[in-house]
Amino acid sequence: MKRIFWLTFALMCGVLVTGCARLSDGQTQPNRQTEKKIDDCEEGWCELIFEGMPSRLSWQTTVAPPNEPGEPLIISGTIYKKDGKTPAPGVILYVHHTDNEGYYSLAPNQTQGKRHGHLRGWMKTDANGRYEFKTIRPKAYPDGSEPQHIHPIISEPGKGYYWLDDYLFEDDPLLTNKERSRAGNRGGNGIISLKKNEKGMWIGKRDIILGLNIPNY
Repeated sequence: MKRIFWLTFALMCGVLVTGCARLSDGQTQPNRQTEKKIDDCEEGWCELIFEGMPSRLSWQTTVAPPNEPGEPLIISGTIYKKDGKTPAPGVILYVHHTDNEGYYSLAPNQTQGKRHGHLRGWMKTDANGRYEFKTIRPKAYPDGSEPQHIHPIISEPGKGYYWLDDYLFEDDPLLTNKERSRAGNRGGNGIISLKKNEKGMWIGKRDIILGLNIPNY
């Protein structure tokens, strides 16, 4: 199958930011010095949401660079406020995942976010709470210790930042009952069904509820 990749949203790729920048809507860009960490997260892991964050964010982003090996994947959804009904605008969603061989591989000359590899990206929900990212379907770790997954971290305006349950895929043979039982439903159910469209792209949807099952929220 011919692999398809994306060049859109070029302004969001490779922009390195330090200090306190301005987002496209005039908001001050969050950073690890000013934002509150909610609940537990391995030291220095969740904080990488702020390392290399572009100064301009859209509700859509492209994570995989051109010619990245792997099967194309598009995931979209809506982020809701704690009531589960009201769309939440202005929320930053950061994702990162393994490459097509199951490694958090680095891009040439990559200096930021190295622990998360080069497949990482940011979105900021629009007025309707929407987000979307285009990437490749990640592979499981080479030792098969965990199913395929995408790590998400939220930065919520006026609240703080915290991790959510991974994106997991219903058709993954490594997604055993034991793995399913480990889910805490942080932000809601992270297990999604994928289907291929007429272009051979995997398509999935996940909605997120802010603060749901997040201790100390």
